Amino acid sequence: MAEAVIELINLTKIYGTQPAVDHLNLTVKTGEVFGLLGPNGAGKTTTILMILGLVEPTQGEAKVLGINATREPLKVKKWVGYLPEDVGFYDDMTGLENLILTARLNGMEDGKAHKTAEELLNRVGLKEAINKKVGAYSRGMRQRLGLADALIKKPKMIILDEPTLGLDPEGMREFLNLIRELSKEEGITVLLSSHHLHQVQEICDRVGIFVKGRLIAQGTISELAKKLFFSELYTFEAVVAPNDDKIIEIISKIEGVTKVEREDKTLVINANKDVAPQIAAVVVNKGYELHRIQPKVYGLDDIYHCYFEGVQ
Repeated sequence: MAEAVIELINLTKIYGTQPAVDHLNLTVKTGEVFGLLGPNGAGKTTTILMILGLVEPTQGEAKVLGINATREPLKVKKWVGYLPEDVGFYDDMTGLENLILTARLNGMEDGKAHKTAEELLNRVGLKEAINKKVGAYSRGMRQRLGLADALIKKPKMIILDEPTLGLDPEGMREFLNLIRELSKEEGITVLLSSHHLHQVQEICDRVGIFVKGRLIAQGTISELAKKLFFSELYTFEAVVAPNDDKIIEIISKIEGVTKVEREDKTLVINANKDVAPQIAAVVVNKGYELHRIQPKVYGLDDIYHCYFEGVQ
């Protein structure tokens, strides 16, 4: 069984009378890319700061690699790289100089610091900008430099807080692919905080949905979808022409079909067994055109909004 990198046990933070994080229980395993998903103000950043030992919890415990983050924050920082929402660098220094400085601050001797910094800048796609002053870097370049900065001390895990904020779609895609590659190739555990559903779905092994300081659901996307939508064993989407009320009535009479609904031009069919062949045969035999029939796949957008509406 994979080692637990992060263990949060009844983790709670209250400001005044308002809980920012409310009895959070979560385990993240070695090599996993875990997405902490929720709207702005949900408590994601507060959770991250408690994991890093930068904010003391009101109640509960945050452990990183078995280390209590509140009692021994310096030990935690030794093994964790952090990319905050707003990355701060010395703009009058080059990317290489900024990275060498971080390496030295982490106790790396000069020769090794220079070599490691060059290797990382190349790894994150900044080879051509290695001697360019950071003040002239684009937002995407600064984020790549921030990732290299988080990796310079060879951490066992990295925490990324809204890492693609302000990036254009292509820059976002490239950055997410880079994170995924680093995790899989080097076995780095990643905790990614975001309110962008698409990017979380694209690279995360598991997700946790965070609303009003509470973790209301966690698991793989397929696991969460089954909990919400698969009260029936099978759900199909069919595109039929013409899409009239009569075909809905016909399909509803097929043995095993429990419900048929129209969503725009698509029929959504629930059943207690695999009735796709029977649906196809009946539709064609009745003189209709069957353009497509396939199992319905629920995405993170469906899951998130369903959970979110349930706690309003």
